[in-house]
Amino acid sequence: MANQATVTYYHHSGFSVAVEDTLLIFDYWRGEDGALPESCQIRVHDFDGFKQVLVFVSHDHEDHFDEIIYTWKFDAPVTYIVSDDLPIGKRGKRVKPGDEMEIGGADIRVFSSTDKGVSFYVTVHGLHVFHAGDLNLWHWREESTLREIAQAEKDFYAAMAPIEHLPVDIAMFPVDPRMGGLYDAGANYFVMAVKPRLFIPMHWQGRPEVATSYARKGRTKYTEVLALTKPRERAELSFEEHELHIHVFTAPRDPLAGQPGPQVQLDVYTPGDPFSDTDLPVKM
Repeated sequence: MANQATVTYYHHSGFSVAVEDTLLIFDYWRGEDGALPESCQIRVHDFDGFKQVLVFVSHDHEDHFDEIIYTWKFDAPVTYIVSDDLPIGKRGKRVKPGDEMEIGGADIRVFSSTDKGVSFYVTVHGLHVFHAGDLNLWHWREESTLREIAQAEKDFYAAMAPIEHLPVDIAMFPVDPRMGGLYDAGANYFVMAVKPRLFIPMHWQGRPEVATSYARKGRTKYTEVLALTKPRERAELSFEEHELHIHVFTAPRDPLAGQPGPQVQLDVYTPGDPFSDTDLPVKM
């Protein structure tokens, strides 16, 4: 298994994961009207040193797909892996749930979603990475009927079934406060059923306190939870057999000017009471 990886957060559900000579980019979006500051956007220098770049688009919702991905200039070979709900003519290998492929040593498995599109499971240099797209328990519990909630749960558990047995080192999964009460039900189930080594909340609708609160209360004996909430914030990860070491770097105002900002080190969660670290619920 690869010993190291670097995860960089951009906006909403957009991340990159660098593993050795391969760069994975998931659901990159600059925000409404390109609101993400230019200094925090992906630029040409971000591709330096990589032998291949894989760009994933889970579905055609505007907050998961940005046309700018087709303007990037690469020295390394680039492959776009896109959900088949994107309009015909959008470049890339079009995929649907159940598809499997190998690209440049990266094994890619495509799973379903409970909204549009797909979710992605990528094994590269021995590291297992999962990006959920819009896979979640979309129960809307305070608005939906009991029948609608029951159907949402049935759909979610069916979508999760083929994922639950897979090893996952890094998972990016929605924690969406718009659902109100039990907004984190899908995330909680994923953490308990899959037991990823690292869980990163995403899709938190511009409310970083939702992600940071979940990071405090969502961790378990088997899973560390990390909130990356600032554009260009990155985590350098070191995996060992029974330990995970995390160094978090917050980018300065202009990532090209000066050195990275303050460093925060998180030690691996030590065995013990998985509910010892608690916090007040997020106010909806």
